[in-house]
Amino acid sequence: MQYKITPPGVLNYTVTLPASKSISNRALIIQALTGGSIVPSNLSDCDDTAVIVQALRDNPYEIDIKAGGTAMRFMTALLSVRQSEEHVITGTERMKHRPIGPLVDALRRLGADISYVGEEGFPPLRIKGRQLEGGLLEVPGNISSQYISALLMIGPMLHDGLTLRLTGDIISRPYIDLTLWMMHEFGADAEWADFETIRVNAQPYTERPYFIESDWSAASYWYEMVALSKNRDDEVRLEGLMDGSKQGDSSVRYIFSLLGVKTTFATTEEGKPTTVTLRHSGRCVPRLEYDFNNSPDLAQTFVVCCAMMGVPFHFRGLSTLKIKETNRIEALKREMRKLGYVIRDANNSELIWDGERCEPDLSEGIDTYEDHRMALAFAPAALVTDGLTINNPHVVSKSYPHFWEDLTQCGFRIES
Repeated sequence: MQYKITPPGVLNYTVTLPASKSISNRALIIQALTGGSIVPSNLSDCDDTAVIVQALRDNPYEIDIKAGGTAMRFMTALLSVRQSEEHVITGTERMKHRPIGPLVDALRRLGADISYVGEEGFPPLRIKGRQLEGGLLEVPGNISSQYISALLMIGPMLHDGLTLRLTGDIISRPYIDLTLWMMHEFGADAEWADFETIRVNAQPYTERPYFIESDWSAASYWYEMVALSKNRDDEVRLEGLMDGSKQGDSSVRYIFSLLGVKTTFATTEEGKPTTVTLRHSGRCVPRLEYDFNNSPDLAQTFVVCCAMMGVPFHFRGLSTLKIKETNRIEALKREMRKLGYVIRDANNSELIWDGERCEPDLSEGIDTYEDHRMALAFAPAALVTDGLTINNPHVVSKSYPHFWEDLTQCGFRIES
């Protein structure tokens, strides 16, 4: 399937954003660890969350998490502490080639009974749940924060708790902090002991009702649209976001302020979701340099946006992009050439555009590589590119299922 996208003449729309996938998935795992039956409210309706909901509800022997990387990592840790249960966890063909060895190795050092069903270091996994002792565990700080979050969330269930020491550079620290904050919300005793060590005491979680706020990652695509719109009076309103959110991607508001998008909160009351209004400020930096070490999921949005705005960039901290749904570094370079922009990479963790152009060729459309963020980040480019088409647009269901419906309501014409 292919969607051809034609933009409206004016952007003036109120968006009901999806609930945060990151918070939803953590809340589900922690609630399961409480042993209670209260389901968090306003859960994300994305694929990644749905597979966790189904697995926890049905508890089958073989759990298929499809393309859910977060689900694979979080469920692997959860199943390892579910005493007297045995499961096989698997996923799509791409998932079977996404590494999980660092998490399995760490869980095994805690005493987990996990074996590989197929290729060593990759799903599927056979997991026999048991009581784990816990104690001191060292892991590299530059592995996926999802591995670290998975370990932290089961910390309260370990006999001796967990002392997690992160060695070397620590990436995606805001996602780790989000996990610790949510653990506190459910009564856990967990905190940074120093800059590189987290201590989780063996103190059980407490069941409680929990409301999920809207997703700042999803907001980033609407920021991109405002930045790319040609009408300086355009305005987009985003519902359900919070000022002071613990979501790492809430940094999008600060980065986009450098590209001329002003953010206004209807209320800044702590812990209260509100409406955020986006407008043009009329000011934009001539060049953008940024380290996405703490928010790598925003990189695709800014690569597309900056190039389409004619803003040269040098983005660092992108080492984890190679092991996402696709190799996002290579995918971005390839698809940006179709739009006429030559993007360079460096050190397996940087993307650079110095203004170099090439002949655009959109005859085959923008490929999405089974990666929701490729479709979501490239779609706003329709505001400045005539005849933009997106291949396999359904991939947005992984994080933002009603994205195309929102675009249609906003005035975009979507033709299949």
